[in-house]
Amino acid sequence: MDFSLTDRYKHKIKTAAELHEILGEPPRNEKVIMCHGVFDVVHPGHVRHLLYAKSKASVLIASLTSDQHINKGEFRPHVPQDLRAINLAAFELVDYVIIDENPTPLENLKLIKPDIYAKGYEYAASSKISEKTKQEIDVINSFGGEIIFTPGDVVYSSSNLINLAPPSLKIEKLMMLLSRNDLTFSDLYSAIENFSGKKVHVVGDTIVDSYTNCVMIGGQTKTPTISVQFESKTDIVGGAGIVAEHLKSAGAEVTFSSVVGSDELGKFVEEKINSSGITNKIIVDKNRPTVNKNAIVVGTYRLLKVDTLDNSSITNEILEQLTENISNTECDALIFSDFRHGIFNRRTIEKIISSMPDSCFKVADSQVASRWGNILDFKGFDLITPNEREARFSLADQDSGIRALASRLFDECKTKLLILKLRDKGILTCLDSDHQSLDSFAVMDSFVDGLVDPVGAGDALLAYSTLSMLSTGNAIIASILGNLAAACECEHNGNVPITPAELREKLKSIEQQISHGL
Repeated sequence: MDFSLTDRYKHKIKTAAELHEILGEPPRNEKVIMCHGVFDVVHPGHVRHLLYAKSKASVLIASLTSDQHINKGEFRPHVPQDLRAINLAAFELVDYVIIDENPTPLENLKLIKPDIYAKGYEYAASSKISEKTKQEIDVINSFGGEIIFTPGDVVYSSSNLINLAPPSLKIEKLMMLLSRNDLTFSDLYSAIENFSGKKVHVVGDTIVDSYTNCVMIGGQTKTPTISVQFESKTDIVGGAGIVAEHLKSAGAEVTFSSVVGSDELGKFVEEKINSSGITNKIIVDKNRPTVNKNAIVVGTYRLLKVDTLDNSSITNEILEQLTENISNTECDALIFSDFRHGIFNRRTIEKIISSMPDSCFKVADSQVASRWGNILDFKGFDLITPNEREARFSLADQDSGIRALASRLFDECKTKLLILKLRDKGILTCLDSDHQSLDSFAVMDSFVDGLVDPVGAGDALLAYSTLSMLSTGNAIIASILGNLAAACECEHNGNVPITPAELREKLKSIEQQISHGL
């Protein structure tokens, strides 16, 4: 999509109040007809509907349901409201488009008072008219309007079409997001350049991720036992440690506070942190092992994961050392990376949070994997980055749609910014508490080009979205760069630090796709 062309059609997109001012009260010199729908994927049935409506009046208004009121599927709409509005405005036969902020068109019908209200044939085809349609008829009758049902000779279902092949609109969504917020790619590149020198303190559980590479030999004949031959073993610092490495790789000045065991893996972590140029405030606990998660890998398959850990709470002595680290470390941002391996729990969280410096930007990420973390333990933070499963766990909510889920978590966590990770679907950012506003959410698809390993994508997002907020204070830029950093991580084998050069290369690739119209 050429986004320079969209400006040609934006003049058609109005609010209901603006349309009332433009059209005035009936009777009018020209007849006005209004259609309302989701228009997630505009198909021939929609076009037939609009053509028939236009034949009955001089002025055609296409009204579409805003994103927050669409609950046909967990990740619907696939096409965000801005793009849906432009799609309709681009039709010559459509005179005006409105994005309805209300759950039903009733309020806008009362305000605009169209001479005719057009509904699809399917709403009149059944023997019993629905209650919602009856309410619309009552409103139309109240000001002397007319309701018609367009012919049903061309019938399609947007949902069925989407289920066959969900639309790929990641570029269009990104460009619309930039346009709506008066941002350019230059703003994104500039944000990356300003990462350098930001002071960030990372506090959390260190995990050493091990990959034991083997080849398959066969199986036992007497027991169902797989037999593999050892080839090599690779250890990688993960958990809160990789968050610190992402930040350092991006140019930040990083301090790292964590707890490791008095063992070889603990020494490995300290050596890696020191060699990365990160300020080391790691505490050694002689009574626990360094958390190790060892994946047994054959080819591209992970046969088994063997965990070595002690999830019991840290001692009061270690808690005291940790809180002193937090209160005495000068930083621009403080990140709590919680994997529930001993540092964060009911006994410790209140004291850890109370030791935070008042002036820093406060960030939290609480994992729900093999352990039960809860992002609601970190209320009042500036930024939280849970995934969908963690959000549902914290709210005990298996059923709500994504926007409703994000809205509720945003309110209950009393956060200033929520970036909800949606696996391969991308992210949804909740920007403020006015969840009925058209600008309350930002949606981005994933930009992974060739998935290799999704492990650690959330860590990259956490680091780069934090630095973006420090660099610009702009939640949209933070969402975009965090999402792109996560995509870069997915294109690596294993959890490795993402560099600004990789992020710039990803942006350059997107720009090239746009310039070539891909």
